[in-house]
Amino acid sequence: MARTTDFPTRGRVVAKRDDGTIVFKPNGTNYELFLKPIAPFDGPLDEPIDTLLRVSARKVYTVPSGGNFISPIFGPPKILQGRVQLIDGAYVVVHAGANFIVELPAGDSAIDLNSGAIVMGSMMNVVVLPGATLELVSAAVSG
Repeated sequence: MARTTDFPTRGRVVAKRDDGTIVFKPNGTNYELFLKPIAPFDGPLDEPIDTLLRVSARKVYTVPSGGNFISPIFGPPKILQGRVQLIDGAYVVVHAGANFIVELPAGDSAIDLNSGAIVMGSMMNVVVLPGATLELVSAAVSG
């Protein structure tokens, strides 16, 4: 059975910022995400790595259609939209240009199911609380 940790995102950390955040560029995108490392980041700069990206949702919506995106392109993630890859209790994995482990909000009023239930493959829009994090899984093998 799949787990949330089975969905790492490959990319590169391109900078460490003075405020303790790091700048992460997921492979195949132009995004530069400002994320807080779970532990002090001692991984390589500008080399391929595998990471787990985690966010907590303020509000989630099921949407009938649309593309995968992260907003803003540069900065901390505030809105994600993509397809549900996994549902695991209070967490879902959403592919929105990168895989994000999303902690669902506790209140029923924070989950809007106007376009149907949250199911595998459905589209979901997530309004993100501040504090998106990155956890280093491993340095990726080039090849």
